[in-house]
Amino acid sequence: MKLSFSIIIPVYNRPKEIDELLESLTKQDFSDDFEVLIIEDGSTIKSDTIVEKYSNQLNLKYFFKENTGAGASRNFGMQQASGNYFIILDSDVLLPEQYVSEVKQTLQNNFTDAFGGPDAAHSSFTSLQKAINYSMTSVLTTGGIRGKKEAIGQFQPRSFNFGLSQKAFMKTKGFSKMKNGEDIDLTFRLWKAGFETQLIKKAFVYHKRRSSIRQFFKQTFGFGTARPLLNRKYPETAKITYWFPSLFIIGLDISIVLAFFGYHQLLYVYAFYFLLIFFDSLFQNKNLRVAFLSTVTSLTQFLGYGLGFLQLQFFSKNTK
Repeated sequence: MKLSFSIIIPVYNRPKEIDELLESLTKQDFSDDFEVLIIEDGSTIKSDTIVEKYSNQLNLKYFFKENTGAGASRNFGMQQASGNYFIILDSDVLLPEQYVSEVKQTLQNNFTDAFGGPDAAHSSFTSLQKAINYSMTSVLTTGGIRGKKEAIGQFQPRSFNFGLSQKAFMKTKGFSKMKNGEDIDLTFRLWKAGFETQLIKKAFVYHKRRSSIRQFFKQTFGFGTARPLLNRKYPETAKITYWFPSLFIIGLDISIVLAFFGYHQLLYVYAFYFLLIFFDSLFQNKNLRVAFLSTVTSLTQFLGYGLGFLQLQFFSKNTK
């Protein structure tokens, strides 16, 4: 099958990010043509003038629609696309120049109807963005599930860097109405429909993520609320490991209480763990500030995900 790519990018009130992403798309070393669809999801701060700036450099299509969320906007984009393979990106990513070429080469050698790629921190990112990237990708915090093939079984693509064939989209109808976890939900439905997924390690993106601790907490809290819903919808996929962040937070609370009564052993275990995170981040990022912030963002990640998980697990019966 000859591959023709359509890159789908939903955006909401982020024209600066679209500017940077489109700029990175103009620098691709890809010789074939590809189209780029910008789906403006009811933004009050529109990106139309930014898109127009690149109209002579890229094959661009711009759509403005009412606000329905990222999943529905991705589906809308795929419905309008003319390619037979869709590359779905978040608006807050940048692409290395070899990205599209790596996708094409891998799919030609080992075709799957869906793929995912990892993310990395660009040198231009702030210290906090680099720390958040560390916390989201480190083996010490997430087990390396976001781009470490050797750490997992079947790969679950994430929506910030997600590939989907037209055939698979037509069969599954794309993303569901879930606000969080819609990419995992789609992956489960792809597997049930008999489609395969793969990780393309070299098709990584530079992912800016959230720009404040508060925003990062809110994001991870949303991730946490999604997992119980997914467990109820797909009970065969539930794993004990999904409880770990919640148990981590509960254990930390217990260790602090015990410390007041003179029992410090459990608190020492937590201190050692965060010390490991500090030095591992320092080794990877070569920056003391990023290493320190990595301990903060890792705690924030556990706290957000763990509390979100507990709230939906015990205080909500909603399955939609």
